[in-house]
Amino acid sequence: MEYLCPNLKSSRNSQVIELISTTFLLLGLALCLHVAECTPKTTPLDKIEFSALNCRKHSAVLTDFGGVGDGKTSNTKAFASAINKLSGLASDGGAMLIVPPGKWLTGSFNLTSHFTLYIHKDAVLLGSQDESEWPEVAILPSYGRGRDAPGRLSSLIFGTNLTDVVVTGGNGTIDGQGAPWWKKFRNGELNVTRPYLIQILFSNQVQISNLTLVNSPSWNVHTIYCSDVVIQWMTVLAPVDSPNTDGINPDSCTNTRIEDCFIVSGDDCIAVKSGWDQYGNKFGMPTQQLVIRRLTCISPDSATVALGSEMSGGIQDVRIEDITAINTQSGVRIKTAVGRGAFVRDIYVRRMFTKTMEYVFWMTGSYGSHPDNGFDPKALPEIKRINYRDIVAENVTFAARLEGISNDPFTGICISNVTITLTKKPKKLIWNCTNVEGVTSNVTPPACDLLPEKKPIECPFPEDRLPIEDVKLKSCSIASAVA
Repeated sequence: MEYLCPNLKSSRNSQVIELISTTFLLLGLALCLHVAECTPKTTPLDKIEFSALNCRKHSAVLTDFGGVGDGKTSNTKAFASAINKLSGLASDGGAMLIVPPGKWLTGSFNLTSHFTLYIHKDAVLLGSQDESEWPEVAILPSYGRGRDAPGRLSSLIFGTNLTDVVVTGGNGTIDGQGAPWWKKFRNGELNVTRPYLIQILFSNQVQISNLTLVNSPSWNVHTIYCSDVVIQWMTVLAPVDSPNTDGINPDSCTNTRIEDCFIVSGDDCIAVKSGWDQYGNKFGMPTQQLVIRRLTCISPDSATVALGSEMSGGIQDVRIEDITAINTQSGVRIKTAVGRGAFVRDIYVRRMFTKTMEYVFWMTGSYGSHPDNGFDPKALPEIKRINYRDIVAENVTFAARLEGISNDPFTGICISNVTITLTKKPKKLIWNCTNVEGVTSNVTPPACDLLPEKKPIECPFPEDRLPIEDVKLKSCSIASAVA
């Protein structure tokens, strides 16, 4: 537990250790089967088997390009050299770069198309502490500035304008060594946005899978302006008090599948985004056709799944199912504000179990951070057709905190078949509702007057399948690690 809990004297970290143990007990045999199924068959380097969107004709090992896995030598140039050389094989069946056992210190490096980065189960990528190895990159057009500060640094693993790119492994580890970054952020010592661990932009056919990510300086996985994305079998760990260590953030993406992930985070386990205020409005690229399923989340101060707050390109057709949240602040939360504009609509949630949670349902219309003063105060978000069903929540402080916007109510809310067991000392106002409209059915304890009980109904969940759900991974293997 060293990655999760660097300060074992922290009472919060001790609680999380206990809660993780509880989680594994709850999952029981299912979790054992999960681990057995998701772990690729990895033997010595002369035999590697894994699943991917596409297999590669060629392969090479990082050591072929001067890589040194001693945890001290920088491998930034070795990664750049290897990927540059292998990019020439894109038209000849593509190539795979294998990171073998060892500790591989590196700064930011760029991926290429028709390419697989494979991290061996006994390999650890270590994010460099040398800030010169993290170049500054262009501002995202839908944000107008960096999220922490005006500029932004490249991510550890970075790619833009790619087709058919896979980042996977035998559950190998990427350690961002984020503690110094967290300290500088808290002390106000940074004038650029901290790097993420994996960021893919303007790309299609993207796979990120079978990895363990720990101690990211900020967000862990950020796919933005992408289509046809598969993210699965990921373990993401960060101290629960680390700043902005979101687990997985799909942002202005279409046709994305996130499944079978375990996330412990200092922020939202998954945050669905689409741009910030006037910049997101102008860019106009929604996140849509998104499925999230079989997620386990621990995040005492944030959401299991957040929609927003940067949602100014719109968020629609999101399907969330089979979710477990332990000691997490809220379930599926909507975050927005005056000035965001756009919409969050056609959201479907079902089969969710939570234990120890502050708010089961939370919608916020006053999440008021803005990139600058240029936002339009008349840009009101449209929040409608939000559906929850089949939820069991135990040890809950508040059933709901639903706060729409004056003269811009959140409408079409449907909540059905929900059983909430309150903590021994619940708050007096169990359902806090303003500027919302909708219905409930078979909900305990009964909801507020703005969500009246109707005759038995079942809130909708789509019966059709999204295109990304029918994408099947191929079985890949290499008999030799030499290109």
